[in-house]
Amino acid sequence: MRSLSIGKYRGLQQCATSRGALAVLALDHRNSLHKALKLDASAPETGTIITALKRQIVEIVGPAATALLLDPIYGAAQVVAAGALPREVGLTVALEASGYTGTPAARDSQVLPGWSVAQAKRMGASAVKLLVYYHPNSPTAGAIQELVRQVAEACDHHDIAFFLETLSYSLDPTTPKPRGDELRRVVIETAAQLTPLGADVLKTEFPVEAKADPGGATWAEACAELSGASVIPWILLSAGVDYETYLRQTVVACQSGASGVAAGRAIWQEVTALTGEERLSFLKEIAYPRMARITSLCDALARPWTDLLSPVEISSEWYQVYPQ
Repeated sequence: MRSLSIGKYRGLQQCATSRGALAVLALDHRNSLHKALKLDASAPETGTIITALKRQIVEIVGPAATALLLDPIYGAAQVVAAGALPREVGLTVALEASGYTGTPAARDSQVLPGWSVAQAKRMGASAVKLLVYYHPNSPTAGAIQELVRQVAEACDHHDIAFFLETLSYSLDPTTPKPRGDELRRVVIETAAQLTPLGADVLKTEFPVEAKADPGGATWAEACAELSGASVIPWILLSAGVDYETYLRQTVVACQSGASGVAAGRAIWQEVTALTGEERLSFLKEIAYPRMARITSLCDALARPWTDLLSPVEISSEWYQVYPQ
């Protein structure tokens, strides 16, 4: 079992149920919301519109989650300042710039210019999250590994928990995502290569393409293989699938070793087409119950993150050697 510094350990406690299950509501979306809301990223009203939407989701759906994942541009500081962030819910803040640089078959990721682990810690975040696009055989794999190491070192220095999100892609420029057995291989090999580099929790894709195996015959086996490949707790992202599919994936993942979820668009994606009272009704009557059900399932079925991570040994002199 890997030991964590007391600040990291406390941060993960703030993001989980008392049993140790993680049920994070993901709201760090930027480019995808520009598209869904048909907004120009450079228009002056864009920030106001997206921030208002995120605040509504946080206020109404947030209490059903154990933590919220927000971005520094449109969400994190804004919901704190507005008093919208529930007091008992953890705050995880994204580090990365949206999208990727490089080519579709050799993608690179970077931290958002002007933003850092130190700043996230100073604003009161329980944890940070870095998203990287990764393929084990890509020419940029080494650069991504180095970025993960650098962020891990910064998180160690500032004593804040580190969620690493990985998204796969195809090396064939005509096929954006790996398919079938290739998806499973890439997701599992990515976990094996990146989780030893210093992150505390892996946020990853479901290792089976739902359309390729709608009956779920290989789901549990693939998730168990992923659990064996990751040396840290892992949680399941929703990747834009519909809620019912995500619900099934959540059950299988948690029964096969996952420590919970980071649920995004599967919970709230329909809200982008709604306004006014219709939007509020959707959030209260559909999105909140969705998140509450996911959280209950995770709390009942997920492997507690504390099965893999423990606090450092604490003596009466611990404060004298605690890093400054």
